[in-house]
Amino acid sequence: MKLTTITQVSVDGVMQGNGGASDEDRRNGFERGGWAMGVGDHETIAFINQTYQRADAFLFGRRTYELFAGFWGAMDPGSGPIADALNTRPKYLASNTLAEARWANSTLLSGDLAAAIAELKAKPGGELQVHGSGTLIRWLLENGLVDEINLLVVPVIVGQGMRLFPDNGPDLALHLVESRTDSKGVTLQSYRPNGRPKYATATR
Repeated sequence: MKLTTITQVSVDGVMQGNGGASDEDRRNGFERGGWAMGVGDHETIAFINQTYQRADAFLFGRRTYELFAGFWGAMDPGSGPIADALNTRPKYLASNTLAEARWANSTLLSGDLAAAIAELKAKPGGELQVHGSGTLIRWLLENGLVDEINLLVVPVIVGQGMRLFPDNGPDLALHLVESRTDSKGVTLQSYRPNGRPKYATATR
């Protein structure tokens, strides 16, 4: 399976608290939640729905798993394409702190996570998708396990909050696969990791 990440980020790279509730994630004094709600047009909404529908399986970090399980996991069958995909397809939780994964069709991955995820990727299928899960995405990138990065860039500067990419992290060259902008200014950018960047040397 191809491991793909799908993340909503602001222009300044913030991913924290993008959901519907302003108090969804108030870690470290964050108070600007809900900045991504209702900003995309019908084409972007359709793209998000189709993305979930084409997943063969989902991979989550602990925090996003618990948020999604409490919200999407409580919905009845037929509630919508996102809920139906999440509730019927296999889900994998990467965590060394939780003892069990209680959401239906979930498997807890612990111990050597890199080996466990590499084994998942070796299985036949289409996409192993990662939604949210910023800490997990950063770790996956550091370990060379991401095949495709999808960013939904919302035209807003949040000005505070946790960013997808750390201030001091590994560098990575990217190959642009697709880029498009909806009628409300939300930009979809799809990239494939492409090794280390090349840096210019000083000339005299």
